[in-house]
Amino acid sequence: MRDAYHEELDSISDSLVEMARLVGSAIGRATTAMLDSDLKLAENVIEADQKVDELQHDLEARAIALLARQQPVATDLRIVVTSLRMSADLERSGDLAQHVAKLARLRYPDRAVPSDLHATILEMGQLAQRLMAKAAEVIITKDVDLALQLEQDDDEMDLLHRTLFQHLMDDRWKHGIETAVDVTLLGRYYERFADHAVSVAKRVVYLVTGEHADELQTDVQPEIQAVSEAESA
Repeated sequence: MRDAYHEELDSISDSLVEMARLVGSAIGRATTAMLDSDLKLAENVIEADQKVDELQHDLEARAIALLARQQPVATDLRIVVTSLRMSADLERSGDLAQHVAKLARLRYPDRAVPSDLHATILEMGQLAQRLMAKAAEVIITKDVDLALQLEQDDDEMDLLHRTLFQHLMDDRWKHGIETAVDVTLLGRYYERFADHAVSVAKRVVYLVTGEHADELQTDVQPEIQAVSEAESA
């Protein structure tokens, strides 16, 4: 029975990885739909979000059943409770990818993003996808150092988000109020998506160590910086 119990725990982790991969793919495809004004792709992303919702509901039901039947303690309890929270982060990430796709559909056949911001939005979409791929890797490997690096990677998204606002506040902005609202929403969607990827990674840190990531961040910061400098050398 203990083998079956641990198989259930493993299956919950597998579902989290699948969710992370699905929402990572969704944000990439939603970005393509947005920039290419691809209505069919946008609708595919919107419809595919149902799969993420189903996975989350199934994971939630299995986790609650496990709590009721096995009454886990210590590390096993952390796994179940943290998995429930991670699934909520991932489900919300899927919703954000869907929001991007819905905006692409709303503006079709026009493009919501002006040509001079295409490169920035593309970079934000690609970065969001990379961050979620790294979050999936963290779930699989339980690598605390990799999880803590994710927050450093998120600084790049914050910088891109500020770049968007600099364009919006520029006196030379010529694309009108509607486009300004669209771009503001897109920036927020990508920023929040990245925040959820970081949140997933932080929850893995807690799962493994029993400590919150912010408590460990100060200790590992010099090591992370040294690794980054070595890689860029």
